[in-house]
This record gives sequence, structure tokens and C-alpha cells, in this order.
Amino acid sequence: MLYKIPVSVLVLIHTADLQVLLLERADKPGFWQSVTGSLEEGESTRNAAIREVKEETGLDAGHYGFADWHMHYVYEIYPHWRHRYEPGVTQNTEHLFGLELPEALPVTLEPREHLRYQWVDWRKAAIRVFSWTNVEALRVLGARHGMQL
Repeated sequence: MLYKIPVSVLVLIHTADLQVLLLERADKPGFWQSVTGSLEEGESTRNAAIREVKEETGLDAGHYGFADWHMHYVYEIYPHWRHRYEPGVTQNTEHLFGLELPEALPVTLEPREHLRYQWVDWRKAAIRVFSWTNVEALRVLGARHGMQL
């Protein structure tokens, strides 16, 4: 079995007026999140972020305002997902990226990963997402625009 690398990316896709794209997980209905994914062997965080955006939404990050926010979070991997990692691995390092679109665009979901998507105000997104790192990323987005949660 190939194990996942415990390094991942989170890409906060948003518009200038802070509408945020949220995706509902197929393996955990009711769990909403931004684009996320683990690195593949030898892949940079930047390339992983671009790949994950394409795989999960059909969007080409290179056509929009894609940025490395030069931030990361270390978190404990949820117990029900630890079997995906080598035995004994309990923490993951998640690198944060942003992708600003000109407007809330339709996306093409990968049905094995996500059930549906919604564009919501960044503050509502912070209430809906299940991951504390996703909440923190939304807090950073607001702060970059002079707002607070």
C-alpha cells in the first residue's frame, strides 16, 4: 500500500468581494472545506496546489490570481483518516495558498471527492468548514482585506 505524505495544501478560492468556494466531501457528507490535498512524491507545495485546484474544480489556477501565502499549519490527523498514512504518523503540515477569481465561477467537481459546491460569504464559510485550519485561513483572508471574524 502506498501511504500519503503528511504534507498537504489548502487553497482558499475566493472573489475580490470575499465570496468563498466551499466543497462538500464525498467521503464525509456534511463536511465542507476549501480545496485540499496531499503532495505526491517529489512534488512542490505550489505544484500540488495547482494540481489540486484543477482536479477538484476544473479551474486552471494559472489563469487567475494564484498566490502562495507563505503560511502553514501543523495539525493532528483525524483518527478515521490515519490509515492513509504510514503507521505512527499522526500530524500533517498544511501549506496555505489563495486563488482570487474575478467572480464566483461554476466549477466541475471530481465526484469521487466532492458531492456539491457553494459560494458563500467568507464569514459564513468560517462557520461551515469543519477544519480549524480552514477557519484560520478564512481569518487570514479577512485580515488581508482589513476585516475580522
